Amino acid sequence: MAMTDSAIRHTAFGDGTPLVLIHGYTVDHHVLLPLEPAFADRPGWRRLYLDLPGHGASPRLPGPTSATALAEAVFEWIDAELGDRPFAVVGQSFGGQLARAVTARYGEQVLGSALLVPVVRWGDDRSLPGETVLERDEELLDRLPAADRELFGCVMARLDKPRWELFERYVLPGRRAHDEAAAAELETDFLLPHWPEHQAPVHRGRHLLVTTRQDALVGWRDQLALLDHYPRMAATVLDAAGHNPQVECAETVRGLVGHWLDGLARPYWS
Repeated sequence: MAMTDSAIRHTAFGDGTPLVLIHGYTVDHHVLLPLEPAFADRPGWRRLYLDLPGHGASPRLPGPTSATALAEAVFEWIDAELGDRPFAVVGQSFGGQLARAVTARYGEQVLGSALLVPVVRWGDDRSLPGETVLERDEELLDRLPAADRELFGCVMARLDKPRWELFERYVLPGRRAHDEAAAAELETDFLLPHWPEHQAPVHRGRHLLVTTRQDALVGWRDQLALLDHYPRMAATVLDAAGHNPQVECAETVRGLVGHWLDGLARPYWS
């Protein structure tokens, strides 16, 4: 676990071109670790898994927690850690909103982004699917603590033992480590004041959008509007997965992310 002067701690693997990975709300970097096997045969990427302030190992911000404040903290971290080096970014859920802000802020320094179920709209403005749970193991669910059962049901499409074991490994560590007061603050100020894309020129890097038919938190329809802002964005709407496709159908998402990585134009010296 590396430390800087910023409020962000990160976990790093590998060497080469930086790849910044940003998790979602009330989880931590563990939720993105199922992507790691994609790098087994792709050397040359330095994966930097962030813990956002108030999440995982990172202390909360000294002031109020908001989407804007967290975006500024990520910008400060990038300035301190990466300087003017080209890099790519992965963002999941709330981290997808921040990844969009990073691309808008750093422009051509960003090689491209992979947005996994990114936050685009929130609250009553969201377009959510009617059916979000495909399978339920009632015996298993009855044994779980109420809070874990509720979150499990919100973020996975199949509520069975194999998915519970994945949830326990990748989702619960961050859920149990987050700062609840900071999370409550963020919940009231969850969206950036403007879509990042509206403040920036068209970005011509390679981009990936992964959404799911059963996502109960952000849906999939709203995210497709992002295609208008990224001329080189590939989009996939997966079936039989909820709000953590990189956990619930990891092999498929690793394939999509790997294909995206292979298409990024990297400077020869990075």
